[in-house]
Amino acid sequence: MILYHGTTPRIEQPRIIRSEIGRDFGFAFYTTDIKEQAERWAIRRAKVEERKKKAPCNAIVNIYEWSRDLTGLSYKLYSEANLDWLEMVMRCRSDIEYQHGYDIVGGKIANDNVGETVSFVMQGIMRKEDAVERLMFEKINNQLAFCTERALGTLMFVDSYVVER
Repeated sequence: MILYHGTTPRIEQPRIIRSEIGRDFGFAFYTTDIKEQAERWAIRRAKVEERKKKAPCNAIVNIYEWSRDLTGLSYKLYSEANLDWLEMVMRCRSDIEYQHGYDIVGGKIANDNVGETVSFVMQGIMRKEDAVERLMFEKINNQLAFCTERALGTLMFVDSYVVER
C-alpha cells in the first residue's frame, strides 16, 4: 500500500515526531493514503517554515510502501469517527504523556472543522454523542500513525517530490 507524508524535508528514514502539543493519535510518524491531503500538509508546513525562516521553503511529499504486515504489532484502525475514536483523539490531544499502547493507529483526521468539534467536547460545550452525530456530515480525511520503531519498520521509503504551488 502506498502512503504519503507531507512536510518540508525529504525523509528517507521516518521517525516518531514529538512536539509540545498533542496529536490525534499521540506522538507518531503520520501518513495518509490520500496524495492530495499530503500535498496540502506539505504546503501548509512550508508556509509555516517560510514565516519562521523568512525564506522560501519547498513543500515535499515523501512516498512510502507499507508492507501491511501487522504480525507482532498491536494496532487500532477506526473506520469512522465514532465515540471510541473521539475518546482516543481527546485523550491524546489533552495529555501529551498519554500512551495508548498501540504500534499503529489509523482513522479519521481531526482537521480544522473536525478539530473545532473535538475542542467543543473537550471544553464541555458539546456532548460527545452530539459531536459524533455532527461529524457524520463532515468529509474527514484518513491518517495512519506509526507510533513505535517496530511499526516504522513496516515502512519503506520509495521517493519524494516537490509540490508545485
